[in-house]
Amino acid sequence: MAQCPCSRDCRCGCRPLAVPHSQRWQEKEVANWIQKLGFPQYKDCFISNRITGRKLIFVNCSTLPRIGITDFEHMKVISHEIQKLLDIEEPLWSRSISQLRRDPMGLFLERKAPTGPRADALTVEEFQKEMND
Repeated sequence: MAQCPCSRDCRCGCRPLAVPHSQRWQEKEVANWIQKLGFPQYKDCFISNRITGRKLIFVNCSTLPRIGITDFEHMKVISHEIQKLLDIEEPLWSRSISQLRRDPMGLFLERKAPTGPRADALTVEEFQKEMND
């Protein structure tokens, strides 16, 4: 994906958002991805907690222990790989409160994560229009 010439927090639309293919994954596809990462022991954690591609946006080092993953080194790797998969960056602790709380892709994926007609109907174009308004 091309880098935005402004900054990661830019809202000018110069960095086009592309919805990751993983957003359409069901629980088994997420579990298979976890296995391919080298963590087959966690497949059942993702399946039993009904983690779909749309829910991956909420999976990080804070939430992994709640689904049964407690090895800190594994948590760091899984969290990092999810960020790469979704093309998101976690905000720095030192960021200014005047900046967006996370990057545009992360904000979009948070809006798409719930089930229901509103989330299902939201498109990248509509989201970017809302951001620019």
